[in-house]
Amino acid sequence: MATASSGAPTVVLVHGAFADSSGWNGVVERLQAAGITVKAVPNPLRGINEDAAYVASALKQTEGPVLAVGHSYGGAVITNAASQVDNVVGLVYVAAFAPDEGETLLAIEGDSKDSVLTSALLEVKYPTAQGTETEFLIDPAKFHHAFAADVSKKDAAVMAATQRPVSALAFGQPTGTPAWRNLPSWAAIPASDRAAGSDVLRTMAQRAGATITEVEGSHVIMVSQPQAVTDVIMQALDGVKG
Repeated sequence: MATASSGAPTVVLVHGAFADSSGWNGVVERLQAAGITVKAVPNPLRGINEDAAYVASALKQTEGPVLAVGHSYGGAVITNAASQVDNVVGLVYVAAFAPDEGETLLAIEGDSKDSVLTSALLEVKYPTAQGTETEFLIDPAKFHHAFAADVSKKDAAVMAATQRPVSALAFGQPTGTPAWRNLPSWAAIPASDRAAGSDVLRTMAQRAGATITEVEGSHVIMVSQPQAVTDVIMQALDGVKG
């Protein structure tokens, strides 16, 4: 098993849309118990370009090699951010998008037969220096079904109340050169993902050449199945070591 003392990379966790870093808590606890250095980077959720630049800065300022792990939209962010730095040695996609150059998440979601996310979104506005931009929230009444079906309704209600909105730019800005073209990757694919869509997640992971692990669960498997997600990360750590 990889440990900090054996020179394992730092695991950097990047959350996705409608969420924050607390969703990684169960995974962080398990990695720390295994002696792995881990940190969770806040994702601004303001658009692919801005978010990738922010996360790339955090990656660059992390000492030593890094294993970048993204959930959901965070996968698209690490796909772009890791191409901007030279210390990332591998990528892990947890129910996460792995877009190719020029693709948008809006177009990817449009191809999914498993996703119900677009029918669950609420559109709101936020101010910018240039005027206003559109952002999205998940309708709290639809949050459990669409996003977190395998956690309790009580816990899903808390997640819905504390969700963070995501800019429409996250769905509309195209991806740059994807890091998975030059880095080894691993993917944890939920069997019942109604948010991103299990079908498109699987297709993207296969295209990226990722080592795929299927996990029974919803879009938030890092919450509902933290050990399974930790196991995939540990597998990736062993993979980049050798």
